Amino acid sequence: MAKIKGAIVVNEERCKGCQLCVVACPSKVIAMSKHVNSKGYNYAYMENKDACIGCASCGIVCPDGCISVYKVKVD
Repeated sequence: MAKIKGAIVVNEERCKGCQLCVVACPSKVIAMSKHVNSKGYNYAYMENKDACIGCASCGIVCPDGCISVYKVKVD
């Protein structure tokens, strides 16, 4: 049976830094960037890429729909 690895893509310009995704992530994959977007908000990013399980909890709780979740088969 193939293993599944998750990955997320954050729309950094839409992210307002509410940190709901950081709290919702069971694998502690997401962190807040020290950099800011054009609106002055620290945005979320995928800090621990190897730990993502693709559960989509972050995408579900994001109020602005900034997070896309992908699942990739790993051989």
